[in-house]
Amino acid sequence: MTGMAEEYMESRGGAQLLSDIPLGRVAMPDEIAAIARFCALDAPPSMTAPCSMPMGPAMSGRLSALAITSCLTASCIANQPPVMPPQSTQWVSQCQDWDEWNKAGPPYKIHGNSYYVGTCGISAILIAGDNGHILIDTGTEKGAEMVKANIKKLGFNPEDISILLSSHEHFDHVGGFAKMKSWTGADIVTSTAAAGVLTSGKDSEDDPQFAMHPPMAAVAVSRTVKNGDIVRLGNIKLTTMETPGHTPGALSWSWESCAGKDCLNIVYADSLSPVSSDSFRFSDHANYLASYREAIKRIAASKCDILLTPHPSASDMHKRLKAGTMRDSSACISYAQAISKRLDERLAKETQ
Repeated sequence: MTGMAEEYMESRGGAQLLSDIPLGRVAMPDEIAAIARFCALDAPPSMTAPCSMPMGPAMSGRLSALAITSCLTASCIANQPPVMPPQSTQWVSQCQDWDEWNKAGPPYKIHGNSYYVGTCGISAILIAGDNGHILIDTGTEKGAEMVKANIKKLGFNPEDISILLSSHEHFDHVGGFAKMKSWTGADIVTSTAAAGVLTSGKDSEDDPQFAMHPPMAAVAVSRTVKNGDIVRLGNIKLTTMETPGHTPGALSWSWESCAGKDCLNIVYADSLSPVSSDSFRFSDHANYLASYREAIKRIAASKCDILLTPHPSASDMHKRLKAGTMRDSSACISYAQAISKRLDERLAKETQ
């Protein structure tokens, strides 16, 4: 034990202090450092608010440092069940490529204030802010329960979610919106085309997959957005991209997420896959097809350091996490090229 630690222990009652700690053991120095690092760089303000008290000028430098570290550590332990957020390696070990939509998977940090809180088969993204949080997608109605649980596992309060954003208006991605809104009171922000689906709970007749899905719980929409619109919440700023194709009201989102000075551009690109009912032909809808092509171009032109998609495997999430990094500045271009190829193949089949 160092001299500084001995002085601090003596001032707090000596050995009796350790005997009163309701833990199995005293944390190791590297564990304390990890907690302090998380509190200082990544924890939401609600976890570290108690540490904002002013330090008196008479307090020595080393005691100030000790007090700050102690406060950060105690505050985090009191507010966050796990010592650190689960790592992406846990998601890789528990989830498979193209996994089940309602199979629970652990949450993990993507980068900075952005977290994966979805299931093994359906994405949901939490962006934590200093004035509330934003959640993109909830998965199915059943999946929303798992998303809520994952948010809590990360130490965040679901009631602090202020805004719900959508990717595309199918039950496997927004079927849990009504539940999530009832839990959080969050404002729902979506496209004009998707708003009618959310408020009715039924797919639009313009949807290539019309009549293929079960209805979902209807929910009120607070705001509609169009291409280029900004959604702000405190220190969070997302840019809207209209990306119709998979559905008429599909949206993609881009934002900057920082871990200290390491700031990356994240794109949550919609599915954009040319899937439809047997009776729908993309080649019969010239205007829709043109909008579809434009959507693909928008994704390709995006500033993109990390690509995320509503179905994790559509952007090789499992493969990238297994390789140890989500960063790939060419991911959005590659994704757009792959979608464009699939669309061309689909159109060729329609002419046969």
